[in-house]
Amino acid sequence: MSQERKKAPTMADVARLAGVSSMTVSRALRADAPASAETRRKIQEAADELGYVLNSTAAGLSSRKTGFIAVTIPSINNSNFADTVRGLTEGLKDVNLQVLLGYTDYDMNAEEKLIESMLRRRPEALVVTGGSHTGRARRLMANAGIPVVEMWDLPEKPIGHVVGFSNRETSQAMCRRLYEKGYRRIGYIGGASSRDTRGADRRRGYEEAMRELGCDPRVTAFGDPPITMRQGGGALAQMLERWPDIDAVICVSDLSAFGALCECQRRGLSVPQDIAIAGFGNYDLADCAVPSLTTVEVHAERIGRRTAELVLERLTGENPDSAPVTSLMDFQIIERESA
Repeated sequence: MSQERKKAPTMADVARLAGVSSMTVSRALRADAPASAETRRKIQEAADELGYVLNSTAAGLSSRKTGFIAVTIPSINNSNFADTVRGLTEGLKDVNLQVLLGYTDYDMNAEEKLIESMLRRRPEALVVTGGSHTGRARRLMANAGIPVVEMWDLPEKPIGHVVGFSNRETSQAMCRRLYEKGYRRIGYIGGASSRDTRGADRRRGYEEAMRELGCDPRVTAFGDPPITMRQGGGALAQMLERWPDIDAVICVSDLSAFGALCECQRRGLSVPQDIAIAGFGNYDLADCAVPSLTTVEVHAERIGRRTAELVLERLTGENPDSAPVTSLMDFQIIERESA
């Protein structure tokens, strides 16, 4: 059943809620304009409640078309997100839509500020990575009046369209695959911070699967996301110190898995004879490593292309008022030499 597209709040809406004139709202929301602290506070509270952001480009626009969509990603050195942005860009190029990219560093507060800043430029659509946001960021997106897509996740309460997969299920599937191959003392390497909510979901999936299989979870949390190769090596060293009998390790990413693989080589441990290593993401290095890494393929570029399709359906008039769509993307375990 189609849903009516929500209209973005206006300056007049903020003025009514704050009990002031639209001109006062305009002045108060501009840092260089005169307004008392109390007036600014009252108006900002009203704007936050409505999810309103000042249109800083309105004065110079002769049409509502800005020609770009805003996209947030948590990391700029992650090839998975680079592939997703490439797929998204390729999917939009025929209609001359450009991508304005923002980097959150796995920080929801940074994401909130980016979303507000991007909405000031009036993008034609907003794409965010992940389904966990601050309350204010959710209000800003819900009231933006433009297509919103959350990707790389399956949020419990979607704001708009969703293009993602269950990060929890990827770890469960890898855990069961290793168990089927005879491994029982399986550990997990992830970040020491909960900022990477998708990584936290993978850890939960691992813990759930281990308990279902009758095995004790063995988790080493090491480093802030995104976990580097060096941190992956340090995490494995820490894990072996605590659990020297570990026979397999699932890592939150291929980068940390490669670091763990290098630590095994430094210690003279054979992979997978002494210990198996599995990663996530199917980076290029997973195939090039010696031994090559068993990993999870999540088809990052397809996520970007599907996101572009949903954006275009809303913007080109094919399905402008369609109900939010959840596109469940598939994943697969790529078995290589390391496990």
